[in-house]
Amino acid sequence: MNDTASILRTFIRENFLYGLETAFSDDDSFLELGLIDSTGVLELVAYIEKQFRMRVSDDDLVPENLDSINNLVRFIESNRNAARDASSVETAGTALIGVNLPAGAIPFLGVSPMA
Repeated sequence: MNDTASILRTFIRENFLYGLETAFSDDDSFLELGLIDSTGVLELVAYIEKQFRMRVSDDDLVPENLDSINNLVRFIESNRNAARDASSVETAGTALIGVNLPAGAIPFLGVSPMA
């Protein structure tokens, strides 16, 4: 089990199983087993956003992303990879113009605005 899966499993056990050692596999559906209800999904999303410093959009609220340990791990890793790729593009863009800009800054390449 990787670190992300271990962190998630601990959160599930402590917050939804109240510390009980209930057996479930990393592929088991939280909803089908009754481990997490719809309110629990909201708690899980809030935890993911805080713990893994990522944003979960409304479009991401689907079982394929959130309904098992393995689904969560894939979703979180995919999000991390996308963020890493976006960061690489920003860094490459600033290097092309030869200016060291802060992350997220948009270079102004046009004529200065009139005062």
